Amino acid sequence: MSNGTEPDGTERTFAALPPARGRGFAATWWGRAWLKALEDTALDGEQLKKGRRTAREGAVGAVSVRPGRITAVVQDRDGTAQRSDVLLQRLSDEEWDRFLDMAVDRAGHIAALLDREMPPHLVEDAADVGIELLPGIGDLDAECGCEAWDHCPHSAALCYQMARLLDQDPFLLLLLRGRSERGLLDELQVRSAARAARTRRRAEDDGADRAEGPVPGGRGGPGGPGGPDGVCAVAAFAAAGLVPPPPAPPAPPDGPGRPPALDTETAPPAGIDAGALEFLAADAAARALRLLAGALEPDHHLAPYEAAPTAGQDGVRLAAASGGERFAARLATGTGRTRAELDLAVRAWRYGGAAALAVLEEEWTPEPEALARAVAALDAAWEDGERPGLRSVGQGRWTVPGAGVQLRYGRDGRWWPYRKERSRWAPVGPADHDPAAALAEAFAPEDAAPPPSGTPGG
Repeated sequence: MSNGTEPDGTERTFAALPPARGRGFAATWWGRAWLKALEDTALDGEQLKKGRRTAREGAVGAVSVRPGRITAVVQDRDGTAQRSDVLLQRLSDEEWDRFLDMAVDRAGHIAALLDREMPPHLVEDAADVGIELLPGIGDLDAECGCEAWDHCPHSAALCYQMARLLDQDPFLLLLLRGRSERGLLDELQVRSAARAARTRRRAEDDGADRAEGPVPGGRGGPGGPGGPDGVCAVAAFAAAGLVPPPPAPPAPPDGPGRPPALDTETAPPAGIDAGALEFLAADAAARALRLLAGALEPDHHLAPYEAAPTAGQDGVRLAAASGGERFAARLATGTGRTRAELDLAVRAWRYGGAAALAVLEEEWTPEPEALARAVAALDAAWEDGERPGLRSVGQGRWTVPGAGVQLRYGRDGRWWPYRKERSRWAPVGPADHDPAAALAEAFAPEDAAPPPSGTPGG
């Protein structure tokens, strides 16, 4: 999942999520509470079933989240599309004041949100001051281009997709209620500083009443300007040129640490595969090292946001990393694929990570503008202006009849080469911005460029 945020943080847009293969739409308690509000509100259970199926097929487009409203374009199976909106009432300024005062008293709640968790105590403490964060029955209102008066399959699909987004970032619920993450944290910082200043003044006033002279550690006390509680701004600015620069960050380790060996004399409990646990631990250590090395890069804060892989994607990544047959059957079952489907998915992953996997498994009909760009790129790729027998077969795909080769157009504007193998289309190379180069790759001999053994995307 990639996302873009407006400068003021009051609107966030998330790219379309891949189909929800073999999994529920909400893994967290707050995501399930969101869906319960939908299911308690909707009057027609059949419409909900259709919406759930629509979301599971990946037919919900980019989702825009802003105060009081979420929006997406949802495609029907016949290719028509409807704009659908789901509305949730925003909190008033007075309600936000009460929520923020409560949150300042309980810093652990905000720390949990920053960890992308929503502790139940946060919702309970908010309710104690009269704030309902999670929606209840009747709170999710629908507006759809199909003009249904109740929740239709389009608005239901949008709600199911929103549950997946809430699983990953519960701050989106607060954005729906009216405050962005950045704005909320800024307000909490101001209130925390004001409260600390009031507490300090009271302590100094109490100390002045009990003893002559300034309070140790207070303003102008023996502890220096500000003492151990801090430094006044004038002194801090005056000493700016005297303070040495912070030390350089340490270099990352040369390699990941070795996970503990689980091959002991004691047999593992039933159903526990020690070898699988060792493999997962080694994989986690390698990923942690890559994340640490990336964080130590000079411009790491400018790197594009990379969403964590879904369970289905991560199973493919693990299968690509293992490079063997030992865990293949278990990973195939866990990702809802057959062994043959997993093998194709692993091949795609090795060519281009999550993007290549989406091109293999997702059905995508380009919007008219994207389709026009694709056709223009095909026309420009050959000097004579005639494409070499390419015929569109829909969903951003062009084949050469009788040759068993295909070009697939990705959402990012790149072209992926495919070849028919044993009656199935299989990826045969990485993406290219030039469709002619991608087609040449598709026509290359089958043993010319085996997929790499690495795992793009981590």
